[in-house]
Amino acid sequence: MSGHNKWSSIKHKKGAVDAKRGKLFSKLIKEITVAARMGGGDADSNPRLRTAVLTARAANMPKDNIERAVKKGTGEIEGAAYEEFQYEGYGPAGTAVLVEVLTDNRNRAAAEVRYHFSKYGGNLGQSGSVAWMFSQKGLIVFDQEGADEDRIMEVALEAGAEDVGTEGEEIDVLTAPADIEKVKEAFDKAGLAFRSAEVSMIPQTTVELDAQAAPKVLRFMDALEDLEDVQRIWSNFDIPDDVMATLAE
Repeated sequence: MSGHNKWSSIKHKKGAVDAKRGKLFSKLIKEITVAARMGGGDADSNPRLRTAVLTARAANMPKDNIERAVKKGTGEIEGAAYEEFQYEGYGPAGTAVLVEVLTDNRNRAAAEVRYHFSKYGGNLGQSGSVAWMFSQKGLIVFDQEGADEDRIMEVALEAGAEDVGTEGEEIDVLTAPADIEKVKEAFDKAGLAFRSAEVSMIPQTTVELDAQAAPKVLRFMDALEDLEDVQRIWSNFDIPDDVMATLAE
């Protein structure tokens, strides 16, 4: 599974910086609102909302903010009407990129995403231009430090997970999208605390970046991530450990 989750791993390391930029809570509030609008305000019966609320709590979002976002989604209080859609294209070094957007202004979102692709040497494609390179999977992530890898693998496979592997400092569990809730419940019952769980887009093949291409791709991804309307980004790049070590110097 090497490389399939590289951006997620890098993004986690810089999460504290993102929070200081004031972007994290805004993205989480949008996700909670849309999840509540689509599946109702009861987290017990709405898996997407449950995941969003758990993520918000892990980011130390105040309870009042979470409850207000849920009520905006269910229509109990007035809030923006967010649209959810996806862009596809190629970033620097020929990397395939999927961008998930939640916005109350589709024209603004489209213009900003297109501008950033162009600015960093990429190009926005038509619907379907790169989506075929990815498979939709459930992705459950554990921090490797202090984790019982053998126990995680045992519980995961018994619960029907498709694969378990490592990515940097993470242990990643892949499931069929429909099975992620079942596997999460198995981890909960076993007392195994995971860091995150979501339905993700996993690249079928990866593009390995060298020391020259890696900084360009990471700057591009970081700029996209920082856009107000961008919720999630998936790409198919991999950065070898020796190149990552060079970037960290």
